[in-house]
Amino acid sequence: MAAPQPVSARRTANDLRLGESATVCCLKDPQMALKLLEMGCIPGTQVRLTGRAPLGDPLMLVLGDEEYTLSLRVSEAITIQLKD
Repeated sequence: MAAPQPVSARRTANDLRLGESATVCCLKDPQMALKLLEMGCIPGTQVRLTGRAPLGDPLMLVLGDEEYTLSLRVSEAITIQLKD
């Protein structure tokens, strides 16, 4: 069994490939956390990358089973840490 990754080495929402899904682990920026929580990025929520703008920023995530679509800047997406 692999050792758990240090918190700083966790994948973020920005690391997802198109169509890939993952589960939100935690939010690493306290100032951004409240905004993201209000938008539905709650730990334990499934997220799926469904698109990126031509230059890579912003990106589009679908949250949970409700097919809620959220567009985020890369600077916001890198604060959303994912579970393995």
